[in-house]
Amino acid sequence: MAHPELFLKKNEDIRLRKGHLWVFSNEVDSKRSPLEGFTAGDLVHIISSDGKNMGTAYVNPNTLVCARLLSRKANLKCGINFFKDRIATALQLREKLFDKPYYRLIFGESDGLPGLVIDRFGDVLSVQITTAGIEQRKDTLVAALVELLSPVAIVLKNDNSHRSQEGLGLESEVIYGTLPDNVIIEENGAQFKIDILNGQKTGWFYDHRASRAVVAGFAKGQRVLDLFSYTGAWGVPAALAGATDVICVDGSEAALNLALENAKLNNTVDNMQFIRSDVFEFLKQARLDNELYDIIILDPPALVKRKKDFKLGYEAYRRLNHLALQVLAKNGILVSASCSHHLSRENLHELLRSSGKHIDRHLVFFASGGQGPDHPIDPAAPETEYLKTFFCSVSSSL
Repeated sequence: MAHPELFLKKNEDIRLRKGHLWVFSNEVDSKRSPLEGFTAGDLVHIISSDGKNMGTAYVNPNTLVCARLLSRKANLKCGINFFKDRIATALQLREKLFDKPYYRLIFGESDGLPGLVIDRFGDVLSVQITTAGIEQRKDTLVAALVELLSPVAIVLKNDNSHRSQEGLGLESEVIYGTLPDNVIIEENGAQFKIDILNGQKTGWFYDHRASRAVVAGFAKGQRVLDLFSYTGAWGVPAALAGATDVICVDGSEAALNLALENAKLNNTVDNMQFIRSDVFEFLKQARLDNELYDIIILDPPALVKRKKDFKLGYEAYRRLNHLALQVLAKNGILVSASCSHHLSRENLHELLRSSGKHIDRHLVFFASGGQGPDHPIDPAAPETEYLKTFFCSVSSSL
């Protein structure tokens, strides 16, 4: 049976023709195809105003992004073979890039599966579904994952605000198998225990893997301050590399407890400290106490989640970097990152420049980074590029 047709207004097919996968509600010709006539999650046939096929998408008439393209083909059958094909393609790339099964397996639009993120933690999979279209097909998705990867457990990590926007529940669950008591992954020569059900996002952040390895490369003999440390992904490798002291600061007691476990797991507990504090307040107190650090890692959560939040978020990033620079030792290194898509690389570049100038320091970038190769970027979808990192050497003013 043919899918129902969703018609676009005149000239609203341009972005799709360039390769993007989204249709916004104000791009729909509501006279020819009223959105209220569709059911959230159902498949539709996208038609341009002149009657040309644009492909098969799933729809949600209640959201701003009301349709997401799954294929350029008309009347796609979105069954187990569809999911197996997309997952197998993504898996082939990851297996070329990594020699062990610890990586982001599916990264939404970049892997042709909008609304889906899957992280692989060995034989455990953490699945984040953020749209009604994928939610409606989750049983088929799980069957495809079991057939391809034979995991011991699959966790649906549903505590994501995007699900509320799609009218979906926020209860996480183990949907297949039995979740082991301890899930341990390997990264940058270290081992980490992760908490999938209670941790942030999918339970781990693979995206900074390469940048964390860069920091470990120059951490020997240095005093390291790891801000928004979460469970120690930056701090533990730095300690393993020979940092004399690593101070991890985070607002979450649960995250710091897990960071302590990871320090014990890697025998680095003797040169690590774990401090529960608001990072802004910690930096203000450190400045009053004349504390100085050789390396400061500033990797906050997204502070600009929506475009309309840009002004407040930009100011928060500026204040954080400004405060961090004030407690950085002479000839120290600041590693400053942002995972906010709406804060561009140019924005971060500028606020670092202005912060260095404001406190009369000579700040230069000696390296930069972004998301790892298991978070591939679709050049037609700028939303898939979100992470940016600058490695700053900071000395006295010239």
